[in-house]
Parts: sequence; structure tokens; C-alpha cells
Amino acid sequence: MFQTFTYDDPKVLPPETRTHWEFMETSSAAAVLQAVCPNEWRDVVHVLSTYRLRPPVWLKPGGNRGDIATEIDKSFAEQGWCEARLNLETKGLLYSKDDKEIGELPTVRQEGYLVDNFKNRVVLDVEGNAKDGNLDRDLAAYRSWHEAGVLSAAIVITKDRLPLLDLARRLWKDYQETLPIDQRDCKLPIDLGTSTTTTFDKAQMRVRRGVMGTCPLLIVAASDKTWDGTPYR
Repeated sequence: MFQTFTYDDPKVLPPETRTHWEFMETSSAAAVLQAVCPNEWRDVVHVLSTYRLRPPVWLKPGGNRGDIATEIDKSFAEQGWCEARLNLETKGLLYSKDDKEIGELPTVRQEGYLVDNFKNRVVLDVEGNAKDGNLDRDLAAYRSWHEAGVLSAAIVITKDRLPLLDLARRLWKDYQETLPIDQRDCKLPIDLGTSTTTTFDKAQMRVRRGVMGTCPLLIVAASDKTWDGTPYR
């Protein structure tokens, strides 16, 4: 697994953006995106620079997608990204030694799945609260698409669970202390205790197994540093 750190280069990712998210990459993904897909990289930097976790939206049950993923997807949609399914077709053509076509093999079709955001050879999935098995599907597909020559790089946005759990507990405790004693509830409104959903460490573990091959992959994780600084109300 070829792990790199080009996101730490201020010429690639502005330091003020870098400080609000956690990152991991393979094959110089951030630098590749900046060089090969500069418009798409500019979109990514814009969203990461402007999006922050707001407690009333974040500390709310939301199922697999939830408001956080919906908001991030909306931010990318405003930049021209769209949900799309990427299918592949492979055709073998037969030629004689004098370069005349003499036949073709049956077309092989590989059906993909709907990715959250796609634009100009870059795929970006927001995996905030899905089952962690989604990561196996995502990473395998990214590698396949890259090896087929149709994908330049891939991005996954997820969460860094333990720092967010500590932050949620602090915010929820502060909020409960503003309520009458008989109205207080110590249970968090969201489940950050489970280890079976998509998280930063789960994505890192899979990538370190070498599943990406040469596909440039950037993993971005929301953490306590992504919080906008306001209390829960």
C-alpha cells in the first residue's frame, strides 16, 4: 500500500482547510486531483473549506444517509456533481497481422452501482453512517474503474468516530444542564458507540490491506475539528 501525504502540502490543500478534517491518501491522491482534475479539486476544497458540523443537524438521528450526508451531497450538486451509476463495457477486437479487423468477441458488461457524486473522472462517496461493508464495495469498485482507465481518483468522506463521540458527549452534557432535572436525558440522540458503521479507522484498515492497487484514493473524515464551535440548542 503506497500511502502518501500530499494533502499536507499547502500548495495542494490550504492549511486552513487541512486543520478542520482528518485525511489519509494513497498514490498522492490530493496532488493527482489538483494536477489532473483541477476544477473538481477546486470543488472539493471549496466544500471542505465551508462545511462545518452544526450540532442541531449533526446530533439528530438520520439512518444511513442523514442530514450531514444530504447537506454535503447538496454542496457538491451545486458545483455540478451528480449521483450516477458507472457501468463498464469491454469489447475484444481481432486483427490480422496486416492490421485488418477480422472479428470481435462478445461484449462483456460490468454493472456498477449508484455513487453519491461523480464529475469528470472523479467519484466521491459520503459514507457517514452506512454499514461498514459498504466500504468493501466502494473500494473494490474504485480500483476496478481506475484499472479500466475511466477513473482518475476517488474520494470517501466519512467520520472519525471516537473524537466525535467525545465531542457529542460534551455538547449533550452542556445542553442537558440547561434543562429542568425531570426533563434531562443522558442518552445521546445519535449512536456513535457502534463499531459496525463506516468510519475513518475502518476505511484506513481496509486500505492498508492493499485493496486499492494503484488507484489514488483520498479519505476525508469529519472530527471534533470539523465542529462549527456552537453549542447544541
